[in-house]
Amino acid sequence: METSLKLAISLTQIAAVMGVVLLTVMLLTLLERKVLGWMQDRMGPMEVGPYGILQPIADGIKLFFKEDIIPAGANKFLFSVAPILALVPALIGFAVVPFGPNQTVELFGVQFKPFVISDINIGILYILAFASIGAYGIILGGWASNSKYSLLGGLRSAAQVISYELNVGLAIVGVLLLAGSLSLVKITEAQAGGFWNWFVFAPPFPQIFAFVVYIISAVAETNRVPFDLPEAESELVAGFFTEYSGMRFAFYFLAEYANMILVSCVAAALFLGGWNAPYPGTILARIGLEHMAWMENVGWFTVKVYFFLFLFFWLRATLPRLRYDQLMRFGWKVMLPIALGNILVTSIAAYLFPR
Repeated sequence: METSLKLAISLTQIAAVMGVVLLTVMLLTLLERKVLGWMQDRMGPMEVGPYGILQPIADGIKLFFKEDIIPAGANKFLFSVAPILALVPALIGFAVVPFGPNQTVELFGVQFKPFVISDINIGILYILAFASIGAYGIILGGWASNSKYSLLGGLRSAAQVISYELNVGLAIVGVLLLAGSLSLVKITEAQAGGFWNWFVFAPPFPQIFAFVVYIISAVAETNRVPFDLPEAESELVAGFFTEYSGMRFAFYFLAEYANMILVSCVAAALFLGGWNAPYPGTILARIGLEHMAWMENVGWFTVKVYFFLFLFFWLRATLPRLRYDQLMRFGWKVMLPIALGNILVTSIAAYLFPR
């Protein structure tokens, strides 16, 4: 009975997190078009519903009923599997993200943590491992389509992901040295007590360089402007998913936005204190509402994540796409040395002045 209850609670948590992520993706599709419109002195979507707020639902219905075409020369099995291989790793990563305080709640005699699906001691390694699997979905989709445009997009993506995935991993190492753990829950807890304890500002060596490297590399990892070379519409007609339509195209679309949310959650947890407020404790706890303090913590986590998501939109509205040689040179000759230098200095600082 207890095992069944634990399983039911875990499945409910997973369903709740997936529901929030997918709803956020739906909201982001509208917010991105609205924000880009405002930045470019346009209105954005205005036709479907009041002020265009029903546009994501209209897009979803359109994609659901769109004809699903498989090119004659395509490898049908890989062509069908590739979008799933891109989407599933993006969603699996949320299992180790702490969305709120690490508190335990008892329900019908079973204890569980409502804001963490799974607190494993290699959380960061888990996310990096699954993120690298997602790249295969893009590469296989490009190859299985039997299209020169798709193949070029897939090859570009393979080189780009390998280059910038390395920088993401190295940027995180400085934080791991200071926190002494690979668990995202423990890393977040180590930053409690105010914004001066967040790793982007914290002594002995603030991780500001690692933070900048991580953000730039995460934008490249998610194939967003100015690093959207794999799908470059003006050059490759849409790149690796040129031949996709209907729900298969929707899976790639969902994977891109889910990856944006995931890297934003990880950035908030690693560098900006996660669910910790920028001041010691919580305001609700100070006024005698300790049992509601979790709402404030979750609110701060949401604000930080949406700050990073807004940054994605801002970059898209501001920067032009890089040339491919510039993309590679920037990754290997600029980002990589900065990340390695940050690890060296952080290691020395952590040894001489332990936290």
